[in-house]
Amino acid sequence: MYPPPYNAGSMQQQVASRVSQAMKRVFLKMTLALLVTAFVSLWGATSHAYLNFIGTHNWAIWALIIGEFAILFGVTGAMRRMSSSLATGLFYLFAVINGLLMAPIFLIYTEASIAKTFFITAGTFGAMAVYGYFTNRDLSRIGNILYMAIWGLIIATIVNIFMHSGPLDWIISIAGVVIFTGLTAWDTQQIKNMALVMPDSKTGHLATMGALMLYLDFVNLFLYLLRFFGNSRD
Repeated sequence: MYPPPYNAGSMQQQVASRVSQAMKRVFLKMTLALLVTAFVSLWGATSHAYLNFIGTHNWAIWALIIGEFAILFGVTGAMRRMSSSLATGLFYLFAVINGLLMAPIFLIYTEASIAKTFFITAGTFGAMAVYGYFTNRDLSRIGNILYMAIWGLIIATIVNIFMHSGPLDWIISIAGVVIFTGLTAWDTQQIKNMALVMPDSKTGHLATMGALMLYLDFVNLFLYLLRFFGNSRD
């Protein structure tokens, strides 16, 4: 018997289908995490008990921040050693904690401006994700530069906490929008490239890691855009 003829077109279709399914899982998990964050944040902003508690217990805020970073570094650092279900559970716990931390934005900005900024963010994010997925251009060099720029953004933000400089705050905001807009495209391309080579048994891990990457891009882009489009309640 002779082996079946090699069909390059069929193989390409199988790979394309596998990548497509993996990306759907990534975006589904990311969307669910964003919904979790939104509902938890809205609950926190309307719960007098929660607001009074964090307002009178500064340690609670620090505990949430430390817990968030612990989960973030735990998931990214130990993803390969933990089960897919555990990684997913920690990811959604991260989304819950982030929602609790973001609750005060509903007290600072109007609901209408928050909703407007969300849709602007969704449109920008969607356009860059589509670009990152379909472009044939290698975005690795741009992505590496943007990731290094994040450290500069963090340092500038810390410095401005003490300086209280309005112009520097605007520069930081503009830089944040540019950085996370670009990272959305690069991270999407990176996830797609990983899906091309990752075995089916690791698809669950890829979905969680990819969702976390894009979730962080979306949330940070939203928060920086809110500085431009958010209308204060004052």
